[in-house]
Amino acid sequence: QDISSFVLSLRKKVNIKVRQPLQKIIVPVLSEDFKNQLTKVQDLILSEVNVKELEMITETEGIIKKKIKANFKTLAAKLGKNMKEGAAQIANFTQHQISEIEKAGFIVLTINSSPITINDSDVEITAEDIPGWQVANKGQLTVALDINLTQQLENEGIAREVVNQIQKIRKESNFNITDRINVVLEENTLIKNAIDEYKDYICAEILAENIDFKINMMSDASIEINEQPLKIIVHHLN
Repeated sequence: QDISSFVLSLRKKVNIKVRQPLQKIIVPVLSEDFKNQLTKVQDLILSEVNVKELEMITETEGIIKKKIKANFKTLAAKLGKNMKEGAAQIANFTQHQISEIEKAGFIVLTINSSPITINDSDVEITAEDIPGWQVANKGQLTVALDINLTQQLENEGIAREVVNQIQKIRKESNFNITDRINVVLEENTLIKNAIDEYKDYICAEILAENIDFKINMMSDASIEINEQPLKIIVHHLN
C-alpha cells in the first residue's frame, strides 16, 4: 500500500494524471521476505497506479543514489565528544555503506580507535531523483518512478481520456448501457493519431460503431483532452 501511495504522490508532484500510463517502477528489495510479499501484490499495485512494469533490484548502486546524515537526536548520547567525528564519517559513507546499513540495520564504525555500532535509527537516509525519474523513500522503502513519456504512452493516455470523456456524455445523455453510438470529433492531428492507434479499444469501451473527424464542425458540445477543447457530436444509433 505504501508503494501505491508513493507512486500516486510522485505522479501528483509532476502533474501526471493517473489515467496517463507510465512505463516502470523500480523498487529495491532488501530481503527475500519483502521480495516475496511484493511479488504477490505487484499486479494489484501496477493496476492501481497505472504503470506497466515493476522491477525489483537488489543493489541500488548506479541506479538510485542515496544521501545519508547523522541523526543528532539519537547519536548525541551515544557518541558524546566524538559526535563531530562520527557525523563526518557518516556523511562520507559510500553508496555501498549506505546499502549495508539499510540491509543489516546497523554498521560498525571505528571512531577514535573505538568500535561504535551505528543503527539505522541513528541516521537519516534520503534518495536523490534520477534524471527522468522521481524517487521517494521512507525508512527502508524506496520507490523510483519512470516519468518519461514516449509517444505511444501519450497516445494511450489520450485514448483513455477520450473514453472517460465520452462515457460522461453517454451518462449525461441517459443512454442505456447497451446503446450503440457514432462519434464525430473536431479534426486535430495529435488526437487523431492517438485515436487511430487505439480505435478498436476506444470503440469497444464506448460502444461506438465508428469515430470520424471533421474540419470546422458545428457543435455546442465539447470534450477536453490534455487541456485542449474539442467539439464533439455523439449520434445515438437505434
